[in-house]
Amino acid sequence: MSCEPWQCAEVAATKKANSITKPEVAVAMVKKAAHPILVVGSNATECYMEGKPLIEYLIGFARASKIPVVATAHMLGEFLKRGYEPAGFMSAMDIGNRLVDPEWQGIDGKGPHDMALFVGIPYYMEALILSGLKHFAPNLKTVTLDNLYHPHASWSFPNATLEDWANNLKVMTSKFEGGK
Repeated sequence: MSCEPWQCAEVAATKKANSITKPEVAVAMVKKAAHPILVVGSNATECYMEGKPLIEYLIGFARASKIPVVATAHMLGEFLKRGYEPAGFMSAMDIGNRLVDPEWQGIDGKGPHDMALFVGIPYYMEALILSGLKHFAPNLKTVTLDNLYHPHASWSFPNATLEDWANNLKVMTSKFEGGK
């Protein structure tokens, strides 16, 4: 597994994402967060692992962890088709802007989010959003659940195969389901 940016021109400057070497590390961070949010992008229906789309893994994770989900792009309809209602929906860039705003009370109105998990957003767009959050939302921890390393996040999984990615998501979901 590599901790080099998937997009070769993506340079993190002096501050670079910490690598998540085990899914249990991500679980511990999420459990420690007071008000996390999961942002799901349009690639969640285009990527298949073990014969099922990424969105199926994410619905399982969201239900188990009880993290509010923000659906971007056309994802609201995709979630609803599968019997899951996200906490909200808006464009990826809009959620990036709102997370920077210290006055925003979160997708559920319960106060600012202290952690934002991102997955399934096109790489180039997610890189821009994460860069903005790194510079303008210093109190927000960002975590990418993608299989591509994002240097602008606070924490990111390294570049990984689809098999490793599916395993990471299954382990994370199981750690919430088991109440561990």
